[in-house]
Amino acid sequence: MRKHETIITALLLVCLMTGVAIASSGGGHDDSGVLLKDFLWRGLNFGLMAALLVFLLRKPIKNGLAGRREGIEKALAAAKKAQAEAEAKFAEYDQKLALATEEIAEISNAIRKEGELEQKKIIESAKEMAIKIEQDAEKAAALEVAKARTELQREAVQLAVELAEDLLKKNFTKEDDARLIDEYIKKVGDLH
Repeated sequence: MRKHETIITALLLVCLMTGVAIASSGGGHDDSGVLLKDFLWRGLNFGLMAALLVFLLRKPIKNGLAGRREGIEKALAAAKKAQAEAEAKFAEYDQKLALATEEIAEISNAIRKEGELEQKKIIESAKEMAIKIEQDAEKAAALEVAKARTELQREAVQLAVELAEDLLKKNFTKEDDARLIDEYIKKVGDLH
């Protein structure tokens, strides 16, 4: 409030001094001495008014400028502090980013190595399965071949028996029957 009162008082004084200066001008004299006198009065009036303004406004202006200077200094200090904090945060985030980049590279390498190992395991497993399937197929084929051989032998024996029966039926007579019985008895007798 004190500041405003001082400024208002100074403005009132300027207005009053201006009125005094206008009243003292005299009006209409063309005399050079009068002009000089008028000029001196006006100069004195201006000097007094300037001195009065300086006297009255010196402290408020000085305080205002000092306050402004302090405000600027505080703002500069705050800006420097904010800049230092921002630089510290930037350095921290830059370091975190570098660490994160390294971590990502390590994880990527680990995943790649794990993938390669898994690929090798899958390939080995597939090879083992292929070998086992091949062995199983060979065993199954061998079993089928053996089964087929057995079946063929059985069929061959059956055909041989049927052929023999047919041949015997066609070519075997009662005389052959009697002769075979006699030979058999004779062989049995020789054994005892």
